[in-house]
Amino acid sequence: MAPSGWRGTVGVIKPTRRSTSTQELTNLLPKGIRLMVQYLNVRRGALEEFQSAIPAYEAMVSELAGLGVDLIHPEGTPPFLLLGRDGERKLIQRWRRKFGIPIFTSAMNQVAALRALKVKNILHVRATSWDKGNRATVGYFTDAGFKVLATERFEVPFADISRISWQEVYKATKKAVLKHPRTEAIYIQGSGWGSLDMIEPLERDLGIPVVYPVTARCWEIQKRLRVRAPVTGFGRLLAELP
Repeated sequence: MAPSGWRGTVGVIKPTRRSTSTQELTNLLPKGIRLMVQYLNVRRGALEEFQSAIPAYEAMVSELAGLGVDLIHPEGTPPFLLLGRDGERKLIQRWRRKFGIPIFTSAMNQVAALRALKVKNILHVRATSWDKGNRATVGYFTDAGFKVLATERFEVPFADISRISWQEVYKATKKAVLKHPRTEAIYIQGSGWGSLDMIEPLERDLGIPVVYPVTARCWEIQKRLRVRAPVTGFGRLLAELP
């Protein structure tokens, strides 16, 4: 591998090109970790797009494995949440055996981050409407041992998620947490918000941690590559690396 990956190279599969999260992750990761990024072509964030995405993910996992990466991270919660915890586990186990490389999904990552923070009662924040009735997401996290106290949902088209300001997300999330005082952590679903700057003030003002996909991803990549480089200013998970 190129010298830029002297600490490890991570293959990342993103469902869409629209998000700024690749650059956000690159900025947070310590020097020496290289990203090799592949993109799917999810455009509408519709249920049928996510239901049919697994074969495309597998093709990209195969390609990245052939390039000799150290770790593979298929991003995007919906395609894997729709499989359920057991279905996702079986799929990832099959890929690990087939390609011989560690693999973790976004949902697996977010569960691991919440467990590392030692919380049970969570407030869920989301923006897209693919999960009718919120059943797939709540069911997945309930099966993982968490209590989803409530979901704060932003009614916005899939392509427009990044247009929501982090101040709007902060305000609505804070209001929802105050309605549910048993909340021990905030789980924000989806990488397209562009809301990294919200994490620190939200944690400081409410006194509870935030699990945000980009920071959770950075945390797990470090743990799996046996790197320890805390980052301050973006929440407890990266500052403490529990």
